[in-house]
Amino acid sequence: MQAPPPPAQLPRVLPGWAPPPPGLVEPPAATPRNGDNRPSSPAPPPHELRRSPVSRELALPKPSHPSTPHEKVRLASPRSLKPLREKNWLQIKHKLSLRNLIEGSEYQEELKYDFNIKGELRHLDTNESFVFNYYKNAHEQNHKRYQVLGHLITQYVYELLERVCMLQKVYIPTDATEDEPRSFFFMSENALTSSSSLIVLLQDRGVFRAGQWGQRIIISEGLGHGTQTPFIKIALENHGGVIVLNPNDNFIDLKTEKERLSFSTSQEALTSMESTWWVPKRGSCNPEEHTMYVWDHFISKSAAKNVAFIAHGYGGLVFVDLLVQRKGEVMNKVYSVAFIDSMHNVWHQTRSDPQLQEWIKKHCREWVSNSKPLDKAVGSVMKLNCPTVSAGTEKYGLAPSCCLHSIFKYLKSTLKAKTATASRQSPVATRSRTSKK
Repeated sequence: MQAPPPPAQLPRVLPGWAPPPPGLVEPPAATPRNGDNRPSSPAPPPHELRRSPVSRELALPKPSHPSTPHEKVRLASPRSLKPLREKNWLQIKHKLSLRNLIEGSEYQEELKYDFNIKGELRHLDTNESFVFNYYKNAHEQNHKRYQVLGHLITQYVYELLERVCMLQKVYIPTDATEDEPRSFFFMSENALTSSSSLIVLLQDRGVFRAGQWGQRIIISEGLGHGTQTPFIKIALENHGGVIVLNPNDNFIDLKTEKERLSFSTSQEALTSMESTWWVPKRGSCNPEEHTMYVWDHFISKSAAKNVAFIAHGYGGLVFVDLLVQRKGEVMNKVYSVAFIDSMHNVWHQTRSDPQLQEWIKKHCREWVSNSKPLDKAVGSVMKLNCPTVSAGTEKYGLAPSCCLHSIFKYLKSTLKAKTATASRQSPVATRSRTSKK
């Protein structure tokens, strides 16, 4: 069988797309996905829906002045996200539209949706939020339709990262042959060359890809809550650079890269789906390997003297694995870690290494879904590893967006403390010392 073309040449939307391997499908229902029995958030109540008409072509704010073809793409200030529903979330060029991606596919009637000016996914005719049960008594068809929407949202977020956040897509492994399947991640232009701080975003485990905290949250709550773009914006404004990892991009299907997946539920289509041939991507076979590869070939070699990680869910376990595997490098280069509902286990992963346990206790803080107000201390019998505070919400999927500003406030204070400590410890040249030499 002939190998597939490199990712840069693959079709952008739907042709060649296949559903993820069994067990990696994120269900739309409000059932736990994170593995710790925390319930996911339900869809927003009807009274919160925006009732004004939505343009079939654009779901964007009306400019106060004529826009030019070369008008710069930019994100609204992160402070405007609070409260999220009161202001326009994105100010972007009209060509960036989920609807444009859908119209380039075979599913224009089944998925008549786009993101409005608040970053909420709404139906173009009814302005209602996403409805899973499009077909009556046909769960398999509805689920496949949901998968297609998820794939399109992934492509849309990739465009947000490149065209709005102005990040660069970096393919790995760096020594891949022309026909070898590759993964990729995103980073800012000066991420490796700036000597100041670097922020690394590490997402949870699931079907979603780089730039997303959770696909269901994007669909039910909007881009402001479900994507990493608000974090990226603040990181670019207040730090030297940002790297957005893509730990869930682990496989490629050699069979369906050359076949256009039919939307019908015929036996032929089902057989094609069941006989897929999943091939792991070298250097990114799993989240741990992906993170290790990017660390070894990029982060560890960057000019940044201070690196911080923001890790959500399974991403916290992946970071602790990196810490164990690259103990000296990580302890010297990483100044702080913000965990969000992390799945790591200090006692199990560190193998009772007191040095690692002390480092985690000193350099990490965790925000957890909890009924207490934001930043209030939360006790835990199972996790006595680092200071733990409330994320300000009981909904697992909303935790990242709810503690956004608290996390960056924490990172700022820890960086300031490290800088002050380094200044006190560095020798100061005096006239008397100079004369003795």
